[in-house]
Amino acid sequence: MNVEIDLTARERVPRWLNYATPVLTVLAALAVSAVVLLVIDVNPIAAYRLMLIETPTTELGMADTLITTVPLVLAGLAVYLPLKAGLFNIGAEGQLVIGALAGSWVGLNVSLPGVALVPLMLLAAGIAGGALAAIPAWLRAKYDVNEIITSLLLSFVALQILSYMVRGPMRGSSGNFPQTDRFSAAATIPELYMRVHLGLVIALLIVVFTYLLMTRTRLGFEISFVGSNDEAAVQAGMSRYKVYLLVFILGGAFAGIGGISEISGVQGRLRAGFEPGYGFTAIPIALLGRNSAIKVLLASLFFALLFTGGTNMEIFLGIPAALVEVIQALIILFLITGEFFKRYRIDLNVERDPAPSPSETAGGDA
Repeated sequence: MNVEIDLTARERVPRWLNYATPVLTVLAALAVSAVVLLVIDVNPIAAYRLMLIETPTTELGMADTLITTVPLVLAGLAVYLPLKAGLFNIGAEGQLVIGALAGSWVGLNVSLPGVALVPLMLLAAGIAGGALAAIPAWLRAKYDVNEIITSLLLSFVALQILSYMVRGPMRGSSGNFPQTDRFSAAATIPELYMRVHLGLVIALLIVVFTYLLMTRTRLGFEISFVGSNDEAAVQAGMSRYKVYLLVFILGGAFAGIGGISEISGVQGRLRAGFEPGYGFTAIPIALLGRNSAIKVLLASLFFALLFTGGTNMEIFLGIPAALVEVIQALIILFLITGEFFKRYRIDLNVERDPAPSPSETAGGDA
């Protein structure tokens, strides 16, 4: 029996496959992670019940999840927008960090009432994040330099700048830790409920703005057109240069706002390593929600639940916190697999060996 596998490029992706891919990706990642839990002698059902059911149904767990969602969704949009234009922004981590740094500098050095100071901090963070993101965008648009490499390397530059600033010019007057002084009340984003701050409302407004931009405006159509076929878009009179700069700068601004929201609304001071990889987590978030800004929000809620629930699993079940990183890596792996199946249809051709003729059988017997 001979089995041949034929890969045929799909002319059209079935609608159900577009909707099923994110769900099946998450389920597959959780299923494989369950094997890891079994290996370390932990009941997967109990672990996932604690993470996915008990955590969001408690007041404190829900508050922590919503707080974590703010930087995640804004960083996720920073990756999502370039992705719609066919680009990969791997530098959301650096844009988030540089935004936090710029916003913190304003909060510590400008004396204004909170009603003016907090918007000024958000503006400074957005400008800084957008400026950092503009570099790989310009290099790609002008010289066709790979934006994946430049945006990633600039993230490490931003992290080193942060490390220098909190150990040097912006170091606080008390304590031996690399951190700034604590923010004043005027420089703190107002709290809404149980540590959930106004940054959540800002993030939701940005999600709505991005959704309307991509679905209701000519500019959103141009972004999608360039992302699907940049050569055809240029022939139609669209500016690839403008689109590349726009999606990166706007995305970088969102990430920067997410950075200062985390510092001003949650942590109260800037310190080295304040972000537990939010910018890199934004990559699977954007891949999961790549069809809509609303789906980016839902993916951000899920990953925020992973962070919060993962902490609870570590405390109550003794599960290593690295399991959350394992789940993230598996989600990326299965997302790539899902994208493969969306692009190609697999056909199996089975050819059975022909049955021997009577003469061959007789000859063999003879």
